[in-house]
Amino acid sequence: MDINKNYFEFIGLPVSFYIDQSDLADRSRELQKTLHPDRYAHLSEREQRMAVQYMSFLNEGVATLRSPLLRAQYLLQLNGIDTMSESSTPIDPMFLMQQMELREQLEEIPEQDEPFEELESLQAEVSQMLVALREQFAQQYQSDAFEKAAETVRKMQFLEKLIVEIERLEDRLDG
Repeated sequence: MDINKNYFEFIGLPVSFYIDQSDLADRSRELQKTLHPDRYAHLSEREQRMAVQYMSFLNEGVATLRSPLLRAQYLLQLNGIDTMSESSTPIDPMFLMQQMELREQLEEIPEQDEPFEELESLQAEVSQMLVALREQFAQQYQSDAFEKAAETVRKMQFLEKLIVEIERLEDRLDG
């Protein structure tokens, strides 16, 4: 095992935006069995520490590869592009206007006659946008258009946050 590898190599998956989630789960389970610190309890302190580090690296890798947004950010990071800082990539003004409109729509939902229907409709719209951006990212990444892919990731971040806000409102309306 080598924690100097990237998550894909460590887990045994191809470096790609598209990964088979069941394959990720299977490989993760296999590695967890092999790397679990309890298996190293009888060994030296150093080997026990290494097992904990391997397990931690595995858990971090699985969490990253499981999430399309985190996976996209990680792929760009592997290519030297930081998408974590807020000002790393400019955002299209038209996209920002659209985001403002979607957020206004979200704010108005509690006053609607059928708030759950409105919420479901908004969530479906945002989810469709997110799926389209994921496809766009995959194409940009495949063609090594990393700067454009970084712009797409920033848009994905906005939509992921909006999905979380939609889910929070749904919880509040349920309560």
